Amino acid sequence: MRISRSIVIPLALCLAAGLATLAGQDQGPQKEGSETVARPRNSSTSTEPAEGPKIPSKFDKKDLPPAGTPSFKSNVTAVTVDIAVLDNKGHFIPNIPRGNFRVLEDGVPQQVTNFSMGEAPMTVAMVVEFSNRWQSYWSQTWYQTLQASWGFVETLKPEDYIAVIAYDMRSEILCDFTQDRREAMEAMRRLQIPGFSEANLYDALADTAQRMSTIEGRKAIVAITSGEDTFSKLTFDKTRKILQNAGVPIYPIGIGQAIRIYYESHVGPLTQLDWLQADNALNTFAKETGGQAFLPRFEGEFPSIFRAIAQALRNQYSLAYNPSNQARDGSFRKLKVELVNPANGEPLKITENNKPIKYTIIAKTGYTAPREVE
Repeated sequence: MRISRSIVIPLALCLAAGLATLAGQDQGPQKEGSETVARPRNSSTSTEPAEGPKIPSKFDKKDLPPAGTPSFKSNVTAVTVDIAVLDNKGHFIPNIPRGNFRVLEDGVPQQVTNFSMGEAPMTVAMVVEFSNRWQSYWSQTWYQTLQASWGFVETLKPEDYIAVIAYDMRSEILCDFTQDRREAMEAMRRLQIPGFSEANLYDALADTAQRMSTIEGRKAIVAITSGEDTFSKLTFDKTRKILQNAGVPIYPIGIGQAIRIYYESHVGPLTQLDWLQADNALNTFAKETGGQAFLPRFEGEFPSIFRAIAQALRNQYSLAYNPSNQARDGSFRKLKVELVNPANGEPLKITENNKPIKYTIIAKTGYTAPREVE
């Protein structure tokens, strides 16, 4: 609460006014037991307009949490895991019973305490690489980047939140989280002429993930990027740890794949190695955060990619458990989610039209345990 310094009032009246104001303020999410209950974004009984999550208008290092900060809220030990089960066509497989899910933490089975399945609004930060490195004005990748960015925004539903963040040598928030599609489209009109050749992907992803770590509900980062990183302050390993701790799924959409294939026989081995490392980085970030990486060769693949991301985010199984390892040591715990037959513990077989189908389980691969505060 801010009080103008130009107004001088008696101390007693100031304290009384302050207490009265604080008593009427919204107290935010309330705790029930060990779980955080988020205030609904869109309530039919509310007369106030819905407000989306906010992130600072400028990225500033002083706003970042201290290094090694646990991703858990204080006094909360329950672990929540969002899971998508997709068939070989990328379609969500619904109606899998709770008893078929098994969660292993560091190889030890855990007792699931809460389980749900449903469709929910998405909160998405679209992180767009926009530099002269790949997006020279009117180049093929410039056009591809804009097509992917605009195409993804057009697939969102009215209840979804979207933020648009562009990066070259630094990150810039073009549009804060909003449900207004016009605002997001207007922000992307600024993606016209790239200014720098640097593309600091690691810094951009880490900054965005840390700011989204406290947002409740279905959330993700959709990164439209080449995957290459030039001069980020963060290393690849440090970026991995930050993304794992933040718990925000990463869905990279690689650009420039067709051009890479065309020039593959005309470039040296070092350039080819850079491209391979870029793809490996995107696949690693996606796998370790519970997302998916897409490396399309043709623009015609974009619609199916957008549908796959929506399928994975909107339709999810969500389960929670209290870890059997209650040590507050700040260690990284590995997670593995399996589908099993509860009768014999063997992998679950899913059939369609009496034919077995292959499926993929998408979930984060670990979390950082809380650390005891001395």
